[in-house]
Amino acid sequence: ADYLDNGNNKMAIQQADKLLKKHKDLHCAKVLKAIGLQRTGKQDEAYALAQEVAALEPTDDNSLQALTILYREMHRPELVTKLYEAAVKKVPNSEEYHSHLFMAYARVGEYKKMQQAGMALYKIVPKNPYYFWSVMSLIMQSISAQDENLSKTMFLPLAERMVEKMVKEDKIEAEAEVELYYMILERLEKYKEALDVVRGKLGEKLTSELQSRENKCMAMYKKLYRWPECNALSRRLLLKNSDDWQFYITYFDSVFQLIDESWTPPPEGEHSLEGEVHYSIEQAVKFIEERITEESKSSRPLRGPYLAKLELIRRLRYRGCNDEYKLGDPEELMFQYFKKFGDKPCCFTDLKVFVDLLPSNQYTKFISQLLEVIPLSATAENEIALPADIKALQQHLCVVQLSRLLGIYHAMDKKQKLTVVRELMLRYRHGLEFGKSCLKTELQFSDYYCLLAVHLLLDLWLEGEETAVWQCLTFLEEGLSHSPSNAQFKLLLIRIYCRLGAFEPVAELYSSLDAKHIQHDTIGYLLTRYAESLGHYAAASQSCNFALRFFHSNQKDTSEYIIQAYKYGAFEKIPEFIAFRNRLNSSLHFAQVRTERMLLDLLLEANISSSLEESIKSMSLSPEEDDIPWKDLRDNRDLTVLFNWDPKDRDISEEHRKLSLEEETMWLRIRSLTLRLVSGLPPLSHTIQPKNSEKTAENGVSSKIDTIRSLLQQLEAAVDSGKKFLEQKIQYPVLGPPPTRMAGFFSNGSCQCQTSLFYLVSDIYELDTNGLEDSAEIQERIGNSFKSLVERLTDLFNKCKGDLIEVRDGTLKTHPNLLENLVFFVETISIALWVSSYCDSVLRPFKSNLQKKKKKKKESSVAMPPVFTHFLDYVTELQTLTSNVIDHIKGLEIILTALKLEELSFKDTLLLQEEKKFTKTVQGKVQSSYHHSVQEIGELLKKRLDTIKKLKI
Repeated sequence: ADYLDNGNNKMAIQQADKLLKKHKDLHCAKVLKAIGLQRTGKQDEAYALAQEVAALEPTDDNSLQALTILYREMHRPELVTKLYEAAVKKVPNSEEYHSHLFMAYARVGEYKKMQQAGMALYKIVPKNPYYFWSVMSLIMQSISAQDENLSKTMFLPLAERMVEKMVKEDKIEAEAEVELYYMILERLEKYKEALDVVRGKLGEKLTSELQSRENKCMAMYKKLYRWPECNALSRRLLLKNSDDWQFYITYFDSVFQLIDESWTPPPEGEHSLEGEVHYSIEQAVKFIEERITEESKSSRPLRGPYLAKLELIRRLRYRGCNDEYKLGDPEELMFQYFKKFGDKPCCFTDLKVFVDLLPSNQYTKFISQLLEVIPLSATAENEIALPADIKALQQHLCVVQLSRLLGIYHAMDKKQKLTVVRELMLRYRHGLEFGKSCLKTELQFSDYYCLLAVHLLLDLWLEGEETAVWQCLTFLEEGLSHSPSNAQFKLLLIRIYCRLGAFEPVAELYSSLDAKHIQHDTIGYLLTRYAESLGHYAAASQSCNFALRFFHSNQKDTSEYIIQAYKYGAFEKIPEFIAFRNRLNSSLHFAQVRTERMLLDLLLEANISSSLEESIKSMSLSPEEDDIPWKDLRDNRDLTVLFNWDPKDRDISEEHRKLSLEEETMWLRIRSLTLRLVSGLPPLSHTIQPKNSEKTAENGVSSKIDTIRSLLQQLEAAVDSGKKFLEQKIQYPVLGPPPTRMAGFFSNGSCQCQTSLFYLVSDIYELDTNGLEDSAEIQERIGNSFKSLVERLTDLFNKCKGDLIEVRDGTLKTHPNLLENLVFFVETISIALWVSSYCDSVLRPFKSNLQKKKKKKKESSVAMPPVFTHFLDYVTELQTLTSNVIDHIKGLEIILTALKLEELSFKDTLLLQEEKKFTKTVQGKVQSSYHHSVQEIGELLKKRLDTIKKLKI
C-alpha cells in the first residue's frame, strides 16, 4: 500500500505478487495489485482481478475499502453498490457497512434505495441523522421525479409526515433537521406552516447563519404577500444595521405595495406580527432622513443610508411624483456622496447605478464640479496637475471613470482623444510611484488609467485608425510588466491578440490567469474559440483538454460534495449541488468543446479510412447518436468579465446575449452534424450486398445510408437557418461575445464544398448497389461532382491567397481571415480525402472483377467504365492542388521570416523610448505567432499529400 501511495505502481504489483505466492487467497493483496494494474494502464487485467475478488463477496474492511478506491478510479461507482449490498446481507447489523451502502447509492443517485438504506440504518442504530437521510432521499425523489404531480402528492407529503412524527415525539435535535422541515413545507407551498415553524420553538435552533430566521421569515412573508410584516421586519432590521442593502430594497418594495393597496393599520393593537408598519411616502422619507442623521454619529462612515436616499428618489421619479417630497437634488446628493466616499474604489460602482438621474445637459458641469474638490497640484504653469497621495488619486480615477460612463470621451474627435490618452498614460506612470512597495500579486493603484487609455484607443481603432491597436497592445504589455497579476490587462490582451489573429501569446496569458474550476466554463471560450481557427492545432487540443478535464471531473466531484452534505447535515445544499451538476452537463461550452475536440482529433490523427475507422471507434462515435441536450443548453459564459465603462447604449445588452447564444447554437449544430456525417463513412464500406440480394435490409447498411441522407437534410436546414441569421448583420460590442466562425465558413465556400462531398457519398453508395453495368447516368453524375469539387476547392484556395501581415505607410495590418480560410481549407481537404477513400474502397473490388473477366475472356481490352477515369483525374487534381497550397504556405513562411519589423517607424505617435521596446515585443509576438500557425498548417497538409498519393486505384 505504501508503494501505491508514493505512486510507485510497478513495485506495488511485484510486492502483491510475492504475497500472493505465499497466501493464494489473500483478497486484499489481489485488489491492491489490481489498483497497481489500473494505474499503469492495464485496465482490463485490473477489472478481471477485481471481479474475481468481488465474486467471493468479501466482508473484511480492507478489501472493501480497496475495491471502493479501485472502482472509483475506474469511474464505475455502480459496482460499489453491489459490493456493499453483498456485505450487508452477510453482516446485517453493521452500522459501518450500512452507511457505506447508503453513500454508494448517493454516488449513483439511487434515491429510492437511499431512502430504504437510511431506514435500515435507523432500525439498527436509532440516530437522528440516519432517519433524516431517509427523509432527504424522499425530497430528492420528488425533485428528480418527471411528474410534478407525483412529487406534490406522494413524495413530499410522506417526507412531511415523517418529520411531523419526530416533532410530535419531541425528537428534533439539530438545526439541519429544522432546515429540512422548512424545505419540505416550502416545496409543498405551505408557506403559512413554514412561517410558524421558523417563528416557533423549532426556529430557535436556526443559529448557524447570521439572521437565518429573519431571512426565512422574510421569504415566507413575501410568498404570502404579507407586506405589513415585510415592512415592519425590514424596518426593524435596518434600525439594527442601517448598512444592509437588501433590507432597504424590501422596505421600499413593501412601502409602495402598501400605498398601492391603500393599507391602513388596525384601530387598536399591533400594526402587524412584526410591529410598527410604514405605509406612506412621508414616513419613508422621514425614516431615510433619520438613518442619515444616525449615520453621522456612527464610528465608521456607512454608505447604505446615502444610497437609499438616491434609490428612493429614483423610485419616486419612476412613479412620477418626486417634487412634493423635498429629498434634494440628485446631482447635489451625488456630489456630497463623492466628497464623502470618493477615495474608495467602490464610489464609482455605487454612483454608476444612479447616473441616469442626471439630466444629460448637466454631465460636463457635474464632472467639473467633482474635479474642483480633488486636491491636485501642478509643478509648472502648463503641466498636468497630479495627485499628491493615494486618496487624491482614487478620487481622480473615480471622476475619469464617470466621464467615460457619461459618454464625454466618446463625443471627442480623434485629436482630443489622443490628448486624453497621453494624459491618462502620464497619470498612470506617475501613479506607479505610490505602488513601489506593492507585492507582485497586488495591483498598482493607477492601473485603471492605463485600461481607460486602452479603451479610448480601441474606439479609435474601430473608427479605422490602424496604429491605435498596436498602441493598445504596447500600453497593456507595459501595464502588465508593472502589475503582473492584473487579470484585466491579461483578458484584454487575449481579446486583442485574437482579433489580430495571433494565438501564440494568448496561451501563455491564459495559463497565467490560473483559471480554476468553474472558470473553465465561464471564460474558457476566450481560448477555445480561437485556438484551432487560427491554426494552432496543438494548443487547441490542449485547451479543449483543460475544459473537458474539468467537465468530466465535475461528475465525480459533485457526488463527493453531496456525500459530505449528508454527513454534515447540510441538506439544503444537496439540491443546489445537483442543479450545479445539471447546469454544467448542459453547458453550451461543454457541448462545443466535445464536438470540436473530436473533429480536431480526426483531423490530426485519422489519415486514411482505416485509421479514420479506428479513431471513430475509440471515441465511440456513431452517426445515429446525438448526445447534445439541445433543449436545455445553458450559456454559462461570463460575457462581462472584461471591465468596461461604456454608456448603456454601447454596452452589451440582453439582446446581444440572446443573439450570441442563438448563433453559437446554430454553429454547434452545423459542427455536430458534420462530425456525425464523418463518423458515418467507415460503416458504409463494409458488407455491401448486390442489389437483388434479400439481405440488404437486414444487415443494416441500407439503414446506414438512410442515416447519412437524413443527417444531410438536417445539415442543409441548419445551414439555411445559419444564413438567415447572418443576414441580420449583427455587430456585437468590441468586448462583447466574439462572433462564431459561421460567417467565414459560408463566405469562403467551405460549406458548399463539404455539403457536396456528403452528397457524393450518397451517389457512390448508389453506384455500389447498382453495379457498373447499367449505371451510366450515375457515373456521369459522379464525374460532374468530381469536376465541380475541384473547382470549388480551387476557389477556396484562391480565398487564402494574400499577405498575412502587410506593412502599409509605416503601420502593420494583419489579415486573420486568410488564416481562418486556410484552416477551413485543411479541414475541407481532409473530408474530401475521407470521402475519396470511401470511393476507393467501392471502386477497387469492381476493378479487380473486371480484370478477372478480362483474363477469362482472354480479350486484349475490356472497356473501362468512365467512373475510373473520372476518379483518377480527380485524385491527380487533388494532388496538384494540395502541392500548390503547400508551396503557397512555404512562400508565406519565407515572407514572414523576411519581414523586418524593426524598420517600422510609427510616424504620428509620440512613442517614448520605453514604449518602443514594448512595441517591438508586441510585433515580434504577432509575427512569431503567424509563423507558427503557418508551420502547423503546412505540416498537416504535407500529411494529407502523402495520403493522396496512396489513393491510386
